[in-house]
Amino acid sequence: MEPVEAQRRPWVVGVSGASGTPYAAAVLRGLIAAGESVDLVVSRASRLTLLDETGIAFRDAHWRGDLEEWLARGADGKPRTFDVDVAAADIRHWAAGDLAAGPSSGSYPAKGMLIVPASTACVAGVALGLSKDLLQRTASVTLKERRPLVVAVRETPLSGQTLKQLVALDEAGAVVLPASPAFYAGATHIQDLVDFVAGRVLDAAGVPHRLYRRWKGELGASRTD
Repeated sequence: MEPVEAQRRPWVVGVSGASGTPYAAAVLRGLIAAGESVDLVVSRASRLTLLDETGIAFRDAHWRGDLEEWLARGADGKPRTFDVDVAAADIRHWAAGDLAAGPSSGSYPAKGMLIVPASTACVAGVALGLSKDLLQRTASVTLKERRPLVVAVRETPLSGQTLKQLVALDEAGAVVLPASPAFYAGATHIQDLVDFVAGRVLDAAGVPHRLYRRWKGELGASRTD
């Protein structure tokens, strides 16, 4: 019997329409830096948010160039802040309306899914098991296959209904991770706050990174380093 070839097992990154596209960019940069394979699903609503927050139009036919421009941009909006070679990275893009895409099936070998940022509409759809687009369908598949699902919800305040839906996701096995930056790491720039949230997302997925300063039990350490 011939040996079984190693399968490509990507992290699926879903980007919904909530404000917070810099969070998604930081997570994607972290996955690329860690040498992880990535499957990207950018919802239709998130493309409007991306255009509003960065001026970048994300197009299916030109996704690689648009993604490289997006990942190079800092959280403060400055272009060419980061040097990311998208062409050299193992990234696949799936159109949000393609319900026949690889990640729509449980037999597709994925490590899990990270939804960054997750809107309340996305939270509701996933909690209810809807499959109105590929993002929701992939999240449902991730849960049923008992794979890691991290939901970085970005909204404030939260309604009672959304809180119930987040509890439902937690009970279904997802990690509910509010996009809530901390300040103990010594943030001096908006990028530091964004990277803290992105780092916590990668922590939940078990992906190594150096995006933020970890707590070591020393008060004031961030002010003395």
